[in-house]
Amino acid sequence: MIIVTGGAGFIGSNLIKGLNDKGRNDILVVDNIGRTDKFKNIVALKIYDYIDKVDFITDVKNGKYDNEKIDVIFHIGACSDTMEYDGKYMMNNNYEYSKTLLHFCLRRKIPFIYASSASVYGNGLQGFSEEEKCEDALNVYAFSKMQFDRYVTQLLPTIDSQVVGLRFFNVFGPQEVHKGRMASITYQLYNQITKDGVAKLFAGVDGYEDGEQQRDFIYVKDVVKVNLFFWEHSNKSGVFNCGTGKARSFNDVANSIIKAKNHGRIEYVPFPEGLRGKYQNYTQADMSNLLKIGYNGGFMELEESIADYCSYLDKNEGYL
Repeated sequence: MIIVTGGAGFIGSNLIKGLNDKGRNDILVVDNIGRTDKFKNIVALKIYDYIDKVDFITDVKNGKYDNEKIDVIFHIGACSDTMEYDGKYMMNNNYEYSKTLLHFCLRRKIPFIYASSASVYGNGLQGFSEEEKCEDALNVYAFSKMQFDRYVTQLLPTIDSQVVGLRFFNVFGPQEVHKGRMASITYQLYNQITKDGVAKLFAGVDGYEDGEQQRDFIYVKDVVKVNLFFWEHSNKSGVFNCGTGKARSFNDVANSIIKAKNHGRIEYVPFPEGLRGKYQNYTQADMSNLLKIGYNGGFMELEESIADYCSYLDKNEGYL
């Protein structure tokens, strides 16, 4: 059995599709569907069972899975809302939950591959390599991810089973419809162009020209490839960046969508005062460590991946 927490979410459901493509259907999905449309993400997928995230961690603590054959746990689930200010909730949901699952895996020597975040690099002024000197959380979500990475890093020298943390950069692609305002800029701009023919980007700020703020945009299919690489190489552990290593501008994103849809234009709007000092104008993953351990799966170019994503949005409303 394979367990995927957050399996009904954006990255988790894409990962399940990747596992299905490799012939694995014995997948337990752990999630909190609640009042969302996340269930639509797993309608077309093949899974073994579904369980609510609260019931699952209770069962783990009570020993229900102590004798189950589990090949790997992909821990993708988390509260990823950077505007969530309830620190107690965030730390319980993202940090303590992860610790419980980690120690379960360590005790049973089950490979544990989990989602971290590039938000741990804060404003990025110290760079984007997997070093503590580069870390600077700007919100409680980023702190929850940063603290768990640090907890794992302390344990790594003493453990003898696989533990991998992946610091996802700006992921976009199919199955993110349910994320609403937290969906990728690619999804938001696609909808703007489809509705009004206009992609609205922030005007220049902090030395950046209009729409020239840059991010390391990575297609979700590439994120899946990196996850599966570690699953297939269980002797490799550590905390690694998961981006492309190439920063691209918001103008590039908008122009790629305009090209894919063959219509649209860009309009620049004033930069919100409330975001000054809290906004990442630039991100670019240092991919040296991932490449050093042997990952050679490559990454799709932005224009190619956006064209592919637009085909899902055009034909199937953004679902697989």
